[in-house]
Amino acid sequence: MCERPGGGMQLFWHRDDLRRTDNVGLTAAAAEGEVVQPLCVSDAVRDGERGRRASAMHHRGVAALVASYRDDDVGVICATGDPAEVIGATIDAHGVSAVHCNRVDTPVGRRRTAAVVTACAARGVECVVHVDHVLVDPATLAPRYPSYSAFRRDWQTETPADPKPAPPPERLGEIDEGAAPAAPPVAVELPSAGEGPAREQLEAFITAALAAYADRRDDLAGAVTAEVGPVSELSPYIARGMLGPRTVYAAAGPPEDSGARKFRDELCWREFYQHLLFHNPQLASVDYRTDQAPIDWREDPAAVAAWTAGMTGYPLVDAGMRQLTARGYIHNRPRQVAASFLCKHLLIDWRVGAAHFADLLIDHDLASNAGNWQWIGSTGTDTVRCRIFDPVAQARKYDPTAAFIRRWVPELRSVSADAIIAWPTLDAGDRAAAAPAYADPIVDRDAAYDRAQQVITAAVDSTTGA
Repeated sequence: MCERPGGGMQLFWHRDDLRRTDNVGLTAAAAEGEVVQPLCVSDAVRDGERGRRASAMHHRGVAALVASYRDDDVGVICATGDPAEVIGATIDAHGVSAVHCNRVDTPVGRRRTAAVVTACAARGVECVVHVDHVLVDPATLAPRYPSYSAFRRDWQTETPADPKPAPPPERLGEIDEGAAPAAPPVAVELPSAGEGPAREQLEAFITAALAAYADRRDDLAGAVTAEVGPVSELSPYIARGMLGPRTVYAAAGPPEDSGARKFRDELCWREFYQHLLFHNPQLASVDYRTDQAPIDWREDPAAVAAWTAGMTGYPLVDAGMRQLTARGYIHNRPRQVAASFLCKHLLIDWRVGAAHFADLLIDHDLASNAGNWQWIGSTGTDTVRCRIFDPVAQARKYDPTAAFIRRWVPELRSVSADAIIAWPTLDAGDRAAAAPAYADPIVDRDAAYDRAQQVITAAVDSTTGA
């Protein structure tokens, strides 16, 4: 470990940035000329905001980060509790000249930042808050956008910074104390955590799948048969900060390539939702749109239970929900279809679905989860005011051989692809003969579609004047 030169020490508080490379705040702290002391705080309140499985993934990422530091003979402080109290005590115990951290825009994250800034100020120590989690700081763009396309137009005018190099070990870590808390047990296999596995996953995707990404990202058969699937599965690493956004953006390569362009569009979607959350801190609980009446959502606990269990009788919906339960991850296409089914066919409040996803997703990100659910629920930024994904048509288009459905709904493995796709429209006797153990549709497809159209259109047409 290095020795502190002449008095001061820069304290760097790791938050949702569990990496040493491409870390804006860590790099800035190292540039101050003093020893940088890494600090990790296990915060139960933030864990609750992340969700059970995402929290477990976060703790595994912390453990990997701490091991990475200590393998390089770099000291790191590990503590548990309120970050403001921990950081205040660290300042009191050691010669800290400044505290650095990266901004977190979630409601709890904001409160934690404010409390730490106050604790530092009370001790005459500056707390420098950096922007690391996005390519473009939401504060530099317009405060409100009606649609993704409008945001993308402005976002693309900004040039992302290059990835930041990791500070050399000799510039880091004089104090070594505490152990990284063990990850809470969850009923799902978590991917390998840490900056190393994250970079390996990025390289594998770039090498094997990026070129065809624009054409194959919705290939559900490929998602269950290919060694490296058509989607990146980088989201758990990006959400927990094991990969920096500048690293991911740069790895995509020339934007002239269709795969790179489409992949960067997906990064832009992530930035869009981060922008919405920054300017609307209550995005996870309050409708983004203020120019329409509230939607008259239904209460139907039995239907919600069938949806969460993957027993709706709509095979693509059920396959997606079972993948979510089993893996803590759900492919984007069935994610959209399952969400639309809850909000539109069942007419259940989007907040119910968002809470369930937040609890089970390994890659849960509050901004993306809330933004996507509001988009699906016709309360967010979708320019189509009552978009409804037809689960039958979606299965026919994106899983025509029913490979994805059969993978996750074993009751249907002996049923023909045509019958699987048409399942909600089959005669009850035909369904019973083909797969007696699988569910009948819990709602009539056409009647549910018409009901959603009527209820949501009524809300859209009843403006609030806001």
